[in-house]
Amino acid sequence: MAKRSKRMQEIEKLIDPNRSYKLDEAVQLLKKCPPVKFDQSVNLLLQVGIDTKKSDQQVRGTVSLPHGTGKKVVLVVIAKGDKAKEALDAGADFAGAEELVEKIKGGWVDFTALIATPDMMRELGKLGKVLGPRGLMPTPKAGTVTTDVAKAIREVKAGKIEFKVDKTGSINSAVGKLSFGSEKLVENMSVLLQAIAKAKPSSSKGVFLSQLYVSSTMGPGLRIDLQSVALS
Repeated sequence: MAKRSKRMQEIEKLIDPNRSYKLDEAVQLLKKCPPVKFDQSVNLLLQVGIDTKKSDQQVRGTVSLPHGTGKKVVLVVIAKGDKAKEALDAGADFAGAEELVEKIKGGWVDFTALIATPDMMRELGKLGKVLGPRGLMPTPKAGTVTTDVAKAIREVKAGKIEFKVDKTGSINSAVGKLSFGSEKLVENMSVLLQAIAKAKPSSSKGVFLSQLYVSSTMGPGLRIDLQSVALS
């Protein structure tokens, strides 16, 4: 068996693996863990009670985190003519039409968000295998397929994120950086959880929010007491 590092041994002294924590307690424990040389992301992993094989039980939506994720947003807009200019004026890092589609087709994915006008979706649809697995494919439901590109850019820059359930029935999302104040992290997580709770499919029966864990990039995963989370 591999020997645990000194850092992991120190972390194990801080946490009780048999205990469920409140959100604020979990954040405080993550902050007490031995530091690393970069600002770690804080992640939320939620297991939801759905049948992932049923199309009417898919959970997907968007929410604006009040304090953002702390990640640098590199935003690309696929649009033609005046809409491309509007996008650049509104703060997009890159904007263009077929030339950017070809660049992405060639393997360029050095961006974190992608917005497109409806007339460009036929071209982007050909890149599903490139964009889909990275969560970069624009969708009308997420507000990233739109003619109002300036509004979409403002929302993304302000902390709007998309959440969706994966094949295991889990939702995994970054909710901020460990350097954020504890209250900001808790507020981001609470807002996200409220949005997910509201997105419960009507056909989903029984317990919807079943298990919740919070972790940092190089820290432990802490189980959260869902009874202590305010969802209204």
